Amino acid sequence: MRLTFLGTGTSFGVPQIGCDCAVCRSEDPRDKRTRVGAVVEQGGERLLLDTPPELRLQLIATGIHHVDAVVYTHDHADHTHGIDDIRAISIRRSGGIPIYGPAETIAALREKFTYVFDETMRPLPGTSKPEAAGHVLSPGVPARIGGFTVIPVEVPHGRSRVFGYRIGPLAYVTAELPADIQPAYDGLTVEIPDA
Repeated sequence: MRLTFLGTGTSFGVPQIGCDCAVCRSEDPRDKRTRVGAVVEQGGERLLLDTPPELRLQLIATGIHHVDAVVYTHDHADHTHGIDDIRAISIRRSGGIPIYGPAETIAALREKFTYVFDETMRPLPGTSKPEAAGHVLSPGVPARIGGFTVIPVEVPHGRSRVFGYRIGPLAYVTAELPADIQPAYDGLTVEIPDA
């Protein structure tokens, strides 16, 4: 299993607009970080974790040209507003790219990005649109997504419902991991907390 970080910055990204702190003024390339996203790869299949606003640039920078599915942690803009960039991936498939996540996240994506999910909205000749099929995940219920077994684990994150994911020996969590949830992540080889 291989994990590629697409971005590890805050919801503002780093550097932040208008910030004059030492990190934001730094010339060190490690202090230039886009918003959070990742790709998990195994046996030639790829899962994209979230679609941050810089997704197109992130995928180009990492040389990733296709993914088999998208898994969302939650519905904040810094995790979802790059969804239009899946267009370059979905036009090379037959049918929409499958996306997965908490019920609220899938519902919000369908509302905000209707054109992505509505099969009756056809692009004008010579143009294209992203196409996706939404699937709701339930906390604690393993889901088979391609060749991956994905176990969603609900974690607190303000007023939002957020899922962390256990994918084989890997845990991907974009919020704090409370002690009472820790048993769901026992026996991990790699844990990426608060990415």
